[in-house]
Amino acid sequence: MADDHPALRASVRRALEEHGFDVCVEAANAADSVAAAERERPDVCVLDVNMPGDGIAAAAEITARFPEIAVVMLTVSDSDDHLFAALRAGAQGYLLKDMDPDRLPLALEGVLAGEAALPRALVARVLDEFRARRRRRRLLPGGRGTTLTDREWETLELLATGLSTVETAERLLVAPVTVRRHTGSIVKKLDVPDRGSLLRLLREPEGHPTEEEGRTYPSAG
Repeated sequence: MADDHPALRASVRRALEEHGFDVCVEAANAADSVAAAERERPDVCVLDVNMPGDGIAAAAEITARFPEIAVVMLTVSDSDDHLFAALRAGAQGYLLKDMDPDRLPLALEGVLAGEAALPRALVARVLDEFRARRRRRRLLPGGRGTTLTDREWETLELLATGLSTVETAERLLVAPVTVRRHTGSIVKKLDVPDRGSLLRLLREPEGHPTEEEGRTYPSAG
C-alpha cells in the first residue's frame, strides 16, 4: 500500500486486514513503492496516483519488471488523463478514494481473480473513449500509417490539432523528449522530410477523419 498520507494508509490497512488481507509493507513515494514491490513480491500493489515521484510511473515500472504483480491505483483524481495513463501503465484497476472502504477488499479480490477494478462511471468513460478514437481514425494519403504504434497514433492525433510538443507531452503525461522521439519515428515511417511536412500531409483532403473501417484504437495499453 503506497500513499503519502499516513491516515489514508491506516484506513486502507484496516479495511483490508478486516477482510483477511495481509498488508506486507507500506510506502509513501514512488521509489519506495518500486523497491518494496521488488523486495516483498506482493500479489497486488495499491498505489496513489499523486504521491511524490508519480504513482503512475511507479505502476509502469512495477508492471514492466514484475508482471505477476497486479497494480491498482487508489486516487482522488477522476481525470481522463490520469485514468488512461494508469491503464497504459499496466494498472489493472483505478479506484477513487471516496468509495466505501468495505468495497476495496472486494475489488482487490476481483483483481486477483483476473478482473479489472473500475467504478461504473469510469467504465463508461473508457468505452466512450474507445468509440471516440474509432470515430477519430485518420486515413492518411496513400495508405500510409499502417506501421505506426498506438502511442505514435496518439501523438499524431494531438499534433494534428495544433498542439505544441510541450502541450502534447502534458496531455500524454510524458516528457517532451518522448514526444520528439515519437514524432521523429512518425516522420521516418511516413517518409516525409520533417514535422512541418507531416502536418501538411495531415491537412490533405484524404487525411480528414473518416468512419471507414481501418485501423482500430485500443482504449488503453
